[in-house]
Amino acid sequence: MADQGIRRDEPGEVPRQFQNEQASAETSTLMNVLGYGPHIRQARIEAYKASDRHETAKALGIVTYITTGSKAEGLTSYLESDIDVLFVTESVICLEDGVDSSCVPVETTIFRSCSRISYSGHCRLLLERYGTHISYLVYNALCDDGFGRGLLRSDLYVNQWLNVKHPEGIVQHERAGPSTPETFGVLESDTVHALHFYCPSILTRWAARHRYWPSADVVREVVSLGAFVSPVGVKGSDYEHVEWRMCFNTGENVLINNLNDTQVKLYVLLKMVKKDVLQPQKKEVTSFTVKNIVLWIAENNPHSLFHERSMFHWLHEGLYALRVALDTKELPYYMIPGRNLMAACALDHEQKRSWIATIDEMIAEGPRMILRLPKIRQAIIAHPEPLRWYSGRRIEMEMLELIYMNRRALGMDEETDVIMQAINSRQVEILREVGMRMIMEGTRVNDIRNVWNKMELLWLICMNRMALGMDRETDVIMQAVRRRQSEIGMDVIMNMMMEGGRVNNHRNVWTSMMM
Repeated sequence: MADQGIRRDEPGEVPRQFQNEQASAETSTLMNVLGYGPHIRQARIEAYKASDRHETAKALGIVTYITTGSKAEGLTSYLESDIDVLFVTESVICLEDGVDSSCVPVETTIFRSCSRISYSGHCRLLLERYGTHISYLVYNALCDDGFGRGLLRSDLYVNQWLNVKHPEGIVQHERAGPSTPETFGVLESDTVHALHFYCPSILTRWAARHRYWPSADVVREVVSLGAFVSPVGVKGSDYEHVEWRMCFNTGENVLINNLNDTQVKLYVLLKMVKKDVLQPQKKEVTSFTVKNIVLWIAENNPHSLFHERSMFHWLHEGLYALRVALDTKELPYYMIPGRNLMAACALDHEQKRSWIATIDEMIAEGPRMILRLPKIRQAIIAHPEPLRWYSGRRIEMEMLELIYMNRRALGMDEETDVIMQAINSRQVEILREVGMRMIMEGTRVNDIRNVWNKMELLWLICMNRMALGMDRETDVIMQAVRRRQSEIGMDVIMNMMMEGGRVNNHRNVWTSMMM
């Protein structure tokens, strides 16, 4: 622990504890610059909450739209990764065994969960009562359980959604677990079509645990948000095609958003270790694995021990917890400890040995372990002032894009909405500022010409679509062009930020670019 005293290795040497504390504080500051600070995270969180409200309102009570994963947690920028979305059908509710159904409105179809022959955290759904209206997607996924009762098949339910016709421009991909992945231009999304699940006994058991964190108010909020069931069973189970997984997405969003700054940055660093160091190919370790490790660490330790100078201590603890999970193939699900998150992972013996050896090396390296993380390493070697400047422009671009996203969701038109017009003007201004600074600092000719050519080609496409009478609010090609322009701009800023604006030469790249 960071508070357990000071150890000196040699007389006159700086205490190792102080070395690590200073490195922890500097890394925390660096992560703020990279977009992981509390203010930018909160801005992202609020933007996606607003987007969810707008999309849910447009659905007119048929479904509820919930952003989950890293976007809801405020940990990734607009185009940094795909967006995870939960579509919850409002005309159906699933009840835990023993819950009275008499108070459920007659319009709602009721399913009863049955967990007797399923793995922990999973259940089958037996039809108890039809509502006055039942979605054909639900009806077509029903089958007989062999005893004359209706059973909702998870595989058929996902397949029903895969067959739904999508608007022009949206590309549907193959099923991935419970999700139906889609692509719209440069935007990628993973949508899970879930059902409400009322399970008071499960949430009561979770709430009753002795803990340091979260606070009683947060515990009550998580319980009030309830649960869902998503259409996926345990891989290899005899009942995989009819099993549903219990999940607590909205509650987990609240939990992550109530971690303190050091705990969130621990989560980010462990995700980087997973992605950039371990590099799993078959989802043997996922971001969900890492999230649960962080939640357990937060619950089992006094909140006061998590501060910016103790971050490397907790990174060490997180890596050790990951090592134990890999070695034993056991990691309890934070909400339902009886569910082992490592039970069905396709981790072979050689891969396990390799990863454990890598984690042991990282633990032995101390603070130097973060040099294995490309994003952190590149930021460390960058010049501080250009790093902050480019990072600031990138974050501003992202915030503007999130505001634009929500204006569009409200039905605003770029041709008439002054805020959307101002956003476009400012984004163009930012790109000009970045381009001019790249030129003044001597960025390589090929780099700037490549960016210029890409942007120019996109503008030409957009110009020709407008000449054909196309409208930016309805034409999917023009919408894709705009998203790609934003992506290029953000990529340029990120690359320059990581390079620290270093001068490579002093040639007149402006003349070269215009040739």
